[in-house]
Amino acid sequence: MTKHQKRLSAPNSWPIERKEGTFTVKADAGPHGKAGVPLVILLRDVLGYVDSKKEARYALNEGSVLVNGDAISDEQRPIGMFDILAFEQRDEFFRVFPDEGGRLSLTPIDASSADSRLGKIVGKQSVKGGATQLTLHDGANVRVEADEDPEQYHGKDSLVIDNETKEIVAHFPYEEGALVTAVDGTHAGEVGTVTEITVTPGSGNNSVTVETEDDRTFETVEQYVVVIDENFVGDDE
Repeated sequence: MTKHQKRLSAPNSWPIERKEGTFTVKADAGPHGKAGVPLVILLRDVLGYVDSKKEARYALNEGSVLVNGDAISDEQRPIGMFDILAFEQRDEFFRVFPDEGGRLSLTPIDASSADSRLGKIVGKQSVKGGATQLTLHDGANVRVEADEDPEQYHGKDSLVIDNETKEIVAHFPYEEGALVTAVDGTHAGEVGTVTEITVTPGSGNNSVTVETEDDRTFETVEQYVVVIDENFVGDDE
């Protein structure tokens, strides 16, 4: 199995230049699947904090780079949508957010916003003991006990997870009137309010109509939108 990734065949979400060379770093197995971008690419190519994988490995061994509250030592650890990067010695914090075209970008946030992260529910199942397990878009699982009303959570809803306790601290239902961002497709990176959800009969994808703040509307498949909190829009202001 190759240890490298060709730039031209890398996921469109990766923030890399396609024609600067033939190969780039390949992500290790981990969260976000094939869409996850190796941490070293963000450290080297986006932030410019290191010049090489060797420098990245040294910096990470210091334990000063946190992803979702955990110190990371693997420079090829996959980083993806809504992950939180914290550089505590620099007092710098970022949220990975989809930009125009679906490319992942780093949005500066304050320290208090870095204490939790957003997750989209993509799976729900009953587990031993009567509890319910919610699976998020990055592969993480959240356990909801029977006395916590698991029926309130549905697929495509979003949760805010505390990075330290891993507990749910907020819940945003996927419904008309919800604030969403498009994370894929033609309108990736756009933010607006859901005005209509159209259910497609059979096996086709449901569609969603979104109205942006400047009164434009666009339509996309509902798999391409994620419910967000209004605080996400103002993090970099």
